[in-house]
Amino acid sequence: MAYPRKLLSPGESIKFEMRPHWRALLLPMIVLLALVFLGTWLFFLTDSSILRGIIGLVGIVIVLFGVLIPFLRWVTTIYVFTDRRIIVRKGLLKKEGRDVPLAKVNSVSFEQSVLGRIFNFGVLQIESANVDGTLSIKDVPDVEEIQRDVYRLQEEDDVRRRGGSHANGTSPVLPTDGT
Repeated sequence: MAYPRKLLSPGESIKFEMRPHWRALLLPMIVLLALVFLGTWLFFLTDSSILRGIIGLVGIVIVLFGVLIPFLRWVTTIYVFTDRRIIVRKGLLKKEGRDVPLAKVNSVSFEQSVLGRIFNFGVLQIESANVDGTLSIKDVPDVEEIQRDVYRLQEEDDVRRRGGSHANGTSPVLPTDGT
């Protein structure tokens, strides 16, 4: 599910977009495997149809809350980085969204746990001059690379807002000869 292009401003383009790291699906997969194994074992261990019905109902509830809802959260969460802003959207029934203009970004930092270093994900912290303060994006794949890309996008946006750039990458507004 890609971010709809019709929601972009005129002249705005998507540089990259992503979902949370696949690691967010590990626990639901483990729950599903454990449920299949344990549920099947308990189902064939009992002779009572009432107990089998209870085991089935409990299994359905566990699949719903332990597997299906986390999967739907993952599928409906998207991080979009454009040449003008950072967009976070999530939610299936209740939508949540937050946009941070690159012009308002003060600093970008990241945190990576030991598990994050092993699986290459982390938390991206974007401090902005907005009233909302810091945008914390969890489970970002390649978080260190994304941090560098956000700084690069911020610099490109700054040059664009100051009047564009020449083909050689210099700004027509800023002097290049030191004067």
